Amino acid sequence: MNKIINLFRLVHVHPLLWVVIALSIATAHFLEVILLIGIIFIHEMGHAAAASFFSWRIKKITLLPFGGVAEMEEHGNRPLKEEAIVVLAGPLQHVWMVAVAYFLFSLSLIPENLYQLIYSYNLMIFLFNLFPVWPLDGGKLVFMLLSLQKSFPIAHQQTLIISFFSLGIFSIITLIAAPSHLNIWIIIGFLLFSLYYEWKQRRYIFMRFLLERYYGKKADLQALKPIQANEQDLLIDVLERFQRGCKHPIIVESNGKEKGMLDENELLHAFFTEKRLTDKISDLLFSY
Repeated sequence: MNKIINLFRLVHVHPLLWVVIALSIATAHFLEVILLIGIIFIHEMGHAAAASFFSWRIKKITLLPFGGVAEMEEHGNRPLKEEAIVVLAGPLQHVWMVAVAYFLFSLSLIPENLYQLIYSYNLMIFLFNLFPVWPLDGGKLVFMLLSLQKSFPIAHQQTLIISFFSLGIFSIITLIAAPSHLNIWIIIGFLLFSLYYEWKQRRYIFMRFLLERYYGKKADLQALKPIQANEQDLLIDVLERFQRGCKHPIIVESNGKEKGMLDENELLHAFFTEKRLTDKISDLLFSY
């Protein structure tokens, strides 16, 4: 119960949303707007509840004029299964909401027009959130799928490229099908800004991933995936091969033969604590 109360305390309403609500009252669309906000709220609380179950650090839950976002203080070092549950917990809320609405409609407890409104809004938000564009749920799922085989920076960069491409296609379709739909263009603008900001910050995001890898929880990393590195490889080049959800013993090779082994924490310690930013792997091997 305390966790649920704490989640409600983290909810923030964007000031512009109050303007939207006021306009909905003035234009006799209050029911539609409140219903849409309620569905978005339940969607975001689904993410937050799943994150709270796994003891994630939740920064805040913000309701925006055109959607919502649950911000987490996690930086890619949680198990991928956990993250998949947290991401999917949002879209799954639409399933039970539609089921409850249908049940109430079948008992004649709500009129057909209200049921159709609930159904269409849930379907719209469900499909939109699974669109492969960061930071939507679909974009996060793409990032997780790429992370199964690729290093963090490569998976992150490819996710953003796929997102730009997908958003471009969506923009072209909107231009053809609904060129005067202002709300859609506002959402496209918001997603484009989010993608641009994420792209500009991608190096910082990678460093944050490494920092939490070094100072955060170690028990969450279950899969053991050795990295074979040449003794002449730079420290940063090896760090850029780190994957989410994997612990990496570093096998140092010279002329195809194993020369020694390093623990990933030794690399992270050398990079962040000792500031050996330009060292080669061989320098660390002799040091440790």
